[in-house]
Amino acid sequence: MNLSIVVVGLSVTSSWGNGHATTYRALIEALARRGHQITFLERDVPWYRAHRDLDKPSSWRVELYQSLRDIPQRFGQLIRDANLVIVGSYVPDGIAISEWITSYARGIKAFYDIDTPVTLAKLDGGLDYLSAAMIPRFDLYLSFSGGPVPAMLEERYGSPLARVLYCSADNETYKPQQAQARWMLGYLGTYSEDRQPTIEQLLFAPARELFPEQFVVAGAQYPEQIRWPDNVQRIDHLAPQQHAKFYAEQRFTLNATRADMRTLGFSPSVRLFEAAACGTPVISDRWPGIETVFEPSQEILLASTPRDVIQILRDMPEDRRRAIAEKARQRILANHTSGHRARQLETYYTEATARRRCKPMGVPAARSAQVAEL
Repeated sequence: MNLSIVVVGLSVTSSWGNGHATTYRALIEALARRGHQITFLERDVPWYRAHRDLDKPSSWRVELYQSLRDIPQRFGQLIRDANLVIVGSYVPDGIAISEWITSYARGIKAFYDIDTPVTLAKLDGGLDYLSAAMIPRFDLYLSFSGGPVPAMLEERYGSPLARVLYCSADNETYKPQQAQARWMLGYLGTYSEDRQPTIEQLLFAPARELFPEQFVVAGAQYPEQIRWPDNVQRIDHLAPQQHAKFYAEQRFTLNATRADMRTLGFSPSVRLFEAAACGTPVISDRWPGIETVFEPSQEILLASTPRDVIQILRDMPEDRRRAIAEKARQRILANHTSGHRARQLETYYTEATARRRCKPMGVPAARSAQVAEL
């Protein structure tokens, strides 16, 4: 099976403040290795243009567009003839793009929601990248969240076929490296207001207690008013090529979960997979369904309070620390590489194709005025 695939996504060229980039890169590289032809369409915007960190891919294409009208004018035939067209979450003008694609493309149309908890929390109140009315028009809904969420998307929102497609780790990029440990505990992630209290509780507070041990936080968009402990080093941004070394220089790394993800559960972040693939033991906050991804106490360490973290950092024997890291890495290699996700997507495509053959196509909803102008 060799498919022509078009992805309209947030950004694949820049990981600055954008966790989508490594998710897309890992999946697309794995699909390309399996013989599929992939074109990624990305809106050219100033904040990503200034921070591009993707070398020109050798086995797939990236095309930048300037405006909504560029999509049908420059890529209309490509989208019409593709076997699979994927629209991602947080795409600018995503609703208008989705309306046009679901009306025009002949192949399977999928929505890839890398932000499912945020989407479901705000869907009824209005989003600019997806509406509830659009969900039934996609042949396939690829959900960042597992557990009961795909069934909810089918039963409550009318998705014809909803399937979980977790993020993954590209095990060629994210793998153990030899490095001297510089930090007792670190965190890698873009600033988020609802995630910051977890960082302050599970990293800042232990840092103050364990001074002068060294800690680190890397990621973009942290506001100036944050009061950083003296022994917490601040790194503004790290390109993905630097992530593996960064993880290797930590004895433990922290996974901090956004509020909507904690509430919905079953929503492992891409950083969780990538850190584990690098062989760094992960301390995570607690959320429903985490045990379906990693086995607590054996493959991941869970913490609710600063005291939990302090006890792990201060008292855990080195042989147990290494054993937990290795078990988590083996779980990634067995279940959560980008190759696993590529094969899952192929299976879902086949399932959606079979379903379409067995069920007559519905009549598309009336197009918005914005789409009619394209």
